[in-house]
Amino acid sequence: MEEFFSTFLQQSITFFAIMDPIGVSAIALSLLSHDITKEQINKVSLKSTLTIIIAFFVVLITGDFLLQLFGIGEHSLKVMGGIILLLMAISMVNGTATEKKPSKEEGKELKNSDDLSVIPIGIPVAFGTGLFTTIIIFKHQVEVFSDLVSISLAFMVNALIFYIVLKNSIYIKQYLGLTGQNIITKLMGLIVGAISIQFIVSGVINLAQKYL
Repeated sequence: MEEFFSTFLQQSITFFAIMDPIGVSAIALSLLSHDITKEQINKVSLKSTLTIIIAFFVVLITGDFLLQLFGIGEHSLKVMGGIILLLMAISMVNGTATEKKPSKEEGKELKNSDDLSVIPIGIPVAFGTGLFTTIIIFKHQVEVFSDLVSISLAFMVNALIFYIVLKNSIYIKQYLGLTGQNIITKLMGLIVGAISIQFIVSGVINLAQKYL
């Protein structure tokens, strides 16, 4: 039981750092109308949360199949996933997280859309390549059923946090301000960077033992 909670806590922190709900809420507000009502943002929050939950279970179920289909080993995925997370972490720390921000052309199109909750707020703003690779890596490390439960619970807890943060994003922006949101994103970037190094080192060591 102690090992389960330890794994659950590690996975929860990993998902939280990569998802960065505070940073995502700031981006979401920049995409949505400035005069959006509380009722509208509640609907956006619910649909975005359902989107990332569905995306999570799709990746969790099909992850092994994708690895087998393309002949990708777990350790190779760890190295590549670690590199993706490292680049993402550097962007977060530098305040240039381009993966999550739509281009100017996309932004103009999105402003005219009636519903932004699924795309781009759900995917790829909240659920991007960083989460995708991390979920597959965690799934490939599963040994017993409780490990699968741990991954699912960890993500569901973060999905709930994401929903609460996005639902109250207007108040959070007023309370923290742009500077406060940027500081939190930078701190999350440091955590993501440390996680990425762990993935890379673990993958490289195992590949070296396998091929050398």
